[in-house]
Amino acid sequence: MRLELDEVRRLTGPNLMWDKSGAVVDVWIENTDKLAVVNCWRQWMDTLLDAFGWQQTHTYRIHALGANLALSAPMDSLYTACDLAELAWDCCVAQLTKGQSPDWPARLTELNKDWSEEINPPLLSLLDEANKHQVTAISDDDEFSLGMGKNVRVWPIDALPDASQLDWTKYTDIPRAFITGTNGKSTSVRLASEIAAAAGLQAGVTSTDFIRVGKDIIDRGDYSGPGGARMLLRDKRTEIAFLEVARGGILRRGLPIENVDAALITNVASDHLGQYGINTVEELAEAKFVVAKGLKPDGILVLNADNSYVEEQAKNLSQTICWFSTDSRNPLIAAHLVKGGRAVYVHDETIFYCHGGLQQPLIALADIPMTLNGAANHNVQNALGVVGLCKALKLPDEAIKQGLMSFGSNADDNPGRGNIYSIKDFQVIVDFAHNEHSMRAVVNTVNHLNMPRCIVMFSNAGDRTDEQIKQLTAAVRELNADCYIVAELEKYLRGRQLGELPALVTQQLMSQGVEQQDIKICSSPLQGAKYALSQAKAGDMILLFVLDEREEVHELLSSLG
Repeated sequence: MRLELDEVRRLTGPNLMWDKSGAVVDVWIENTDKLAVVNCWRQWMDTLLDAFGWQQTHTYRIHALGANLALSAPMDSLYTACDLAELAWDCCVAQLTKGQSPDWPARLTELNKDWSEEINPPLLSLLDEANKHQVTAISDDDEFSLGMGKNVRVWPIDALPDASQLDWTKYTDIPRAFITGTNGKSTSVRLASEIAAAAGLQAGVTSTDFIRVGKDIIDRGDYSGPGGARMLLRDKRTEIAFLEVARGGILRRGLPIENVDAALITNVASDHLGQYGINTVEELAEAKFVVAKGLKPDGILVLNADNSYVEEQAKNLSQTICWFSTDSRNPLIAAHLVKGGRAVYVHDETIFYCHGGLQQPLIALADIPMTLNGAANHNVQNALGVVGLCKALKLPDEAIKQGLMSFGSNADDNPGRGNIYSIKDFQVIVDFAHNEHSMRAVVNTVNHLNMPRCIVMFSNAGDRTDEQIKQLTAAVRELNADCYIVAELEKYLRGRQLGELPALVTQQLMSQGVEQQDIKICSSPLQGAKYALSQAKAGDMILLFVLDEREEVHELLSSLG
């Protein structure tokens, strides 16, 4: 029997478990009845809550490898909730394994002292009043704020104002939207910000690459969680916000804010499974759809009608939906339009928006550079989703058209996503795609370009399973390239031996009919890019999947192009 604690963490916003703040305990449970273990934890949780004098609730989620156990708590008591939930788990394990039980009465006495130092009644008062006045309040360990953008006000968490003395009319919100999905999130937030800029708005963006207001990058790094959202919404320059919310941030902390105007789910595909109790694509879809809990009552959810996982999750939603599809004949789109619903779709190589039975042509695919005249189907989908999002935010049609026309496939507009370089008499495409779904999309794009000869470079991180690496290799093999360059990622071996992954990929390529002489192993992506350039001939297409050394590869290509 395995009963092992994996992680305890705070939940600060609506999350996979429920809409409450609190704590969650991730546990491994093997070779025993999972529900019996969960019930034991819940019984101990009731005992501890009763002894502690706390009126809180708890819930659970069982998955293939264990369970997530959640305890509700006010925003000023999250650390105490974590300790209580973990103590209940320790007591549960001791009971089930007949081990020594923790001295939980003594531990509760200690926790009571800690809780008395953690609680912040003025914070709870402010949160309650903000809710009554429909003003967005954002709190963290250090600061508390009301409103967003130019009308935001921020206080230190230990020097909060008296809620009864505030003029609540001073604190207003700005238009804001969530963007999530397995692939296309960063492209979508950047494209949406380009459209907002065309509408004369100072757009703020959080993403896995950076946090930015207008053209100013505040900081680089992964800002797809609550921290990035807080920083952006508290920046007085921000007039409209596009918040990338990735799987990790949703599962670790929950949504960064509530009551957004719109949310976009680009797609759902296999990626990062086996973390936080998400072991299947269906479970991943559930996690992505947490964004629906953050919508205003009249908010609009923009969904991909071409994705079966998205379609299935949407069946139980009550929110207003705007569907998008690359095919106007998609049955889901057709049924939705009969009911007067919202939809964005492609018909006769043109993007249409329809609502209430009125079909409106917006722009031809040939006028959207990122779609490569429609060859880049994944970017057609990204464009459709962003159109739906921007229509939900009531941005002008002319701005939508202008933004779509001005947003290119270069490293300035969309670094690492389908960047095209023209070098001498051949072309190079650089992309950050790193899962099967996104790599297949890029390969499909290159195949539709009908280039006479192709060279491809790709890599794998060591935390992928052998089966996942074989699937990724199979996706690249669909390119039928003349040369396959396998680049080592020494920084991302993650337990693998140097040379192990290239050997596995080489074996897989050869099993699929690739001659060994057409496979080249390089020590890094930069070295792989250099080798690809040395082998290029007139009319060639070089596809570089660059997962590391992106800046170095960009500088190399820019110096030649």
